[in-house]
Amino acid sequence: MKKLQTILITLILGSCCFAVSGQKYKNFEVAVYCRAYEVEKMGQPGWLESVWDTLSKQVHVDKIYLETHRDLLIVSDETLEFAKKFFREKGIEVGGGITYTIDESNNFETFCYTNPEHRQKVQEIAEHTAKHFNEFILDDFFFTSCKCDLCIAAKGEKSWTEYRLELMKNAAVDLVINPAKAVNPKTEVVIKYPNWYEHFQGLGFNLEEEPALFDGLYTGTETRDRSGNQHLQQYLSYAVFRYFENLKPGENRGGWVDTGGLRYMDRYAEQLWLTLFAKAPEITLFDIRQMNYPLRENLRPQWQGIFDFDEMKKPVEQEDGTLFTPTKMARAAGYSLEIVDEVLGELENPVGVKSYKPFHSVGEDFLQNYFGMIGIPIDLVPEFPENEPVVLLTETASFDPEIVGKIEAQLQRGGNVVVTSGFYKAMQGKGIEDIVELRVTDRKASVKEFAAGWGPSSFSEKEMLIPQMHYLTNDSWEIISALDDTNGWPILHSADYSKGKFFVWTIPDNFIDLYRLPAPVLNSLRQTVAGHLSVKLEGPGEVSLFVYDNNSFVVHSFLDKEVTVSVLLNRNAAKITDIASGEKIEGTLREAPVFRNRKMGEDAKVFEVKIKPHSFRAFTF
Repeated sequence: MKKLQTILITLILGSCCFAVSGQKYKNFEVAVYCRAYEVEKMGQPGWLESVWDTLSKQVHVDKIYLETHRDLLIVSDETLEFAKKFFREKGIEVGGGITYTIDESNNFETFCYTNPEHRQKVQEIAEHTAKHFNEFILDDFFFTSCKCDLCIAAKGEKSWTEYRLELMKNAAVDLVINPAKAVNPKTEVVIKYPNWYEHFQGLGFNLEEEPALFDGLYTGTETRDRSGNQHLQQYLSYAVFRYFENLKPGENRGGWVDTGGLRYMDRYAEQLWLTLFAKAPEITLFDIRQMNYPLRENLRPQWQGIFDFDEMKKPVEQEDGTLFTPTKMARAAGYSLEIVDEVLGELENPVGVKSYKPFHSVGEDFLQNYFGMIGIPIDLVPEFPENEPVVLLTETASFDPEIVGKIEAQLQRGGNVVVTSGFYKAMQGKGIEDIVELRVTDRKASVKEFAAGWGPSSFSEKEMLIPQMHYLTNDSWEIISALDDTNGWPILHSADYSKGKFFVWTIPDNFIDLYRLPAPVLNSLRQTVAGHLSVKLEGPGEVSLFVYDNNSFVVHSFLDKEVTVSVLLNRNAAKITDIASGEKIEGTLREAPVFRNRKMGEDAKVFEVKIKPHSFRAFTF
């Protein structure tokens, strides 16, 4: 009878709970950030115990960041020490945090780093924090938007970008880092950069010089609702972490996600998943207040992906064997992290197409994230990459005054270069014509029919505007064309130069139209840009591919319905194995076409993969 009872209890627990909440994740650590407003409450009898008890029963936490300042609220020494002692007694690592805002509700009003009184306050806050912590992180407001009379006078003839870059670099050293280390030589100062990386230089974030000054970096990977005022695509949660990792290899300490701007719960989970696909060693959940928001039924999506809303809400088994019924956003985080933790151990180092973004550059803002959303793995780098099979350049690369010479050298080495129409237009009259003579005009074409290769025409769901590009017949060639009644325009153009090939990719006026390109067009683009990678993707847009250097990969769909895509591997690959389920999928050999006794491309093994809405599958091969 006792044995039967044990079996029944096991079955009941298995059907009603997902995991033990206190169980440590295998492949990353989890931190929770606490704003100064909540840290100040930690001195109140019973408040911290109650909040922590609810939080820790729904998500495992390894570390807490206690903020000392926000909006001119400075937390007292006594409260900080009480909170530190509370968490350390529970085996939780503790770090500090600072948000350098005067009034966050007033368009994130920052300190004026030209004003002597403000500068003194900034230094005092850094010293106060270093006194209590051996590590502290600057939340992503260590910039300035001030244009007061003091700033206007000090700026003089410089641009705002030039002035602020120098101002904030000096402020980092003189007001934060050096004063903090003078108080506590052991303290490490970490700067968290936000997600709007294309615009940093205009507010004083100096990606060229700051990473060497700080002990570490942290990455804001929030993408929230892409139709919000930042228009950040989901793929940014992956790409921005990899970019900052390339700024200071080995010292990008984690990714940071909040719950803001959600229309459905899967979007929150996707931010966490993509951050961890980028191999972030730590994920910070912002913040202890948001983690205690109630689970709202209106965040349940209309589709069913691998994030199961009902499964998330089931009682969670605790370390002592009791069950806790989750009611807070902390459980959404815990459930999402448990899902991705099952596959991360089989994924090694991410690889992708190198796309060069010079420091302090702008142009075709965030375009690489749209490329990631159509299945091209992206690796943003701050230096021109040499010895790569393919280099991808957008308009930002035109900020490098030596870019033409670098392109020529890449082509002479036998490598290929893919540039966007925005890059080529920005470089017209600056030497790019030495490689191929094209003209990207100001005229537009409205198109929806496309021709890629020898197949029949394919159509987008609606028309899109593209720039009209002209070229010299027989000097260069259209690879993909957009057809406009009896006219036509290049979407992908190819020119030979030395030992390499130079491609120009025509970008629609609305970047979202990249998602609407027909699958045959997207497949051809992927082959040209990312064909050198060990894994290739075929199918519609809004499906991303993440490739790793140990014969593993992830396919993630951002579509609202189930989709079937093709994964292409070397012809010798026999099968792929789903890491989570163990399912094995057999491949089919596709032989490359032959034209006039010449093989056009390489043979490939093709694997058909079904992906649920807003879900991922991870494979080894």
